[in-house]
This record gives sequence, structure tokens and C-alpha cells, in this order.
Amino acid sequence: MATNSSPLSVYLFSSLFLILLAILSSGSPTISSHGFSIREATVAELQLAFKQNKLTSRQLVEFYLGEIHRLNPVLRGVIEVNPDALRLADKADIERKVKAPRSLHGLHGIPVLVKDNIATKDNKMNTTAGSLALLGSIVPRNAFVVTKLINAGAIILGKASMS
Repeated sequence: MATNSSPLSVYLFSSLFLILLAILSSGSPTISSHGFSIREATVAELQLAFKQNKLTSRQLVEFYLGEIHRLNPVLRGVIEVNPDALRLADKADIERKVKAPRSLHGLHGIPVLVKDNIATKDNKMNTTAGSLALLGSIVPRNAFVVTKLINAGAIILGKASMS
């Protein structure tokens, strides 16, 4: 992917697995009492739901964690989940209440998965590229795409498998 990609196109690329989870999942398509459906929502629709107080980043992260917990034993698409994901979601919700809406980026509070070969420097998630030999190794810095996602306000939800 070109380095001049917009945050939205980076998000769409890196969150393909989340979209797959939403398509393959079954059950009720609503997440809140307001009747808002996140199964087919776009980033813009999610941001509008945040603005209208129909959805919080914490609810969105909890929803996706539940989907991962439910579907990952079969799909085996998520290698690990960010242990800080809920804390980061809470932080995004607080920022949304405190900051002016125009100061927040388009991916603010949106959870994304990144492939396991994309470096994350947080030291709580591994970057192994699918190799047990790299388990526990520490990368020197976030990958460019991870930096762009974080700067755009995205929550790194976890690491997706390479295959």
C-alpha cells in the first residue's frame, strides 16, 4: 500500500477481518436500545452514532471482542487481542466528551485489527509474522501504518493471522 494512503483506506484494508466477522456472524444485528445496527455500519455511520450518543467506543470494542470470542475458535483469524483495547476505548469516549468534534479524526474510537507482521511497539502484543521464533521479541517502533492509524484515532484491537 502506498505511504500516502488516506487513514480511511488504511482502515478499510486493515479491518477486513472485522468485516468478515460481521458478515459471518449471526444473531441480532442491533447493539443498543436505540436500534442502531453496527453489522453493516460504515465508519461515517459509526462516528454519527458516537456523536448522537447511540454508541460508545467501549460498546463497539466490547461487541467486536464478543464476536472474536464467539467466532475465533472456528475461524482462527485473530492471534491475540490488545489487553488495553477497553482502556483505549474508554479514553476515546472521554476525549469525545471533552474535545471539540472538529479536533477528532475520522477513525477516532474505531477498533481495527492489524496483521501479525505489522509491528506494534506497545510491548503487550507480539509481532511474530506467524513464527514462534519471534514470540516475545520487541520491535523498535510502530510500523508506519500503525502510527498513521493511532494518529487518526483508531484503537488497535489486536493482531490478525497471516493466512
